Amino acid sequence: MATKGVGMANKGPSFGLSRQVQDKIDSKYDPELEQILVEWISRQCGSGVGKPEAGKIGFQTWLKDGCVLSELINTLFSGEKPVKKIQSSPAAFKQMEQISQFLNAAEKYGVTKTDMFQTVDLWEGKDLAAVQRTLSALGSLAITKEEGTYKGEANWFFKKAQENKRDFSDDQMKAGKNVIGLQMGSNQGASQEGMSYGRPRQIM
Repeated sequence: MATKGVGMANKGPSFGLSRQVQDKIDSKYDPELEQILVEWISRQCGSGVGKPEAGKIGFQTWLKDGCVLSELINTLFSGEKPVKKIQSSPAAFKQMEQISQFLNAAEKYGVTKTDMFQTVDLWEGKDLAAVQRTLSALGSLAITKEEGTYKGEANWFFKKAQENKRDFSDDQMKAGKNVIGLQMGSNQGASQEGMSYGRPRQIM
């Protein structure tokens, strides 16, 4: 007989503080962003990946084995594909391995470690908002890079700020070191003359 509220075979329902923490994490999940991500992944990968049932559980189930994610990251590389083998498997460790391959490839693509979800966030459904954050960062990078591999709408993700590198000559650098910024102020003409600090203490 199945226990109500049990998410996985080895993990019962959480109570008290752990329930509050999980509720807080769950509240960060964005259903509207889910729709954008599903639409983008479907366009990016083609009809072969299908579409999930609406909602967090459907989203997790769709991505859980790592295959859809691996297909997605491969579409963003124009040359050699980073994930060589994409194979669905019922074995938990194989699914987690496939997710890890996606994460490694996403990092190689340019997603920062702070935007990266952990394998358990997706596989155990611990933090699906983190999964959304990683996929959004990936979408933003794909738009920003303008390599012709992005197949979504331009307004789905923000363009990342580009580095604005400047080259200064040695003379310019030396001149800059001699300037004292106005925000540092100046102590010229400063003295404590005429300042009083209250009455002196009387010693009896």
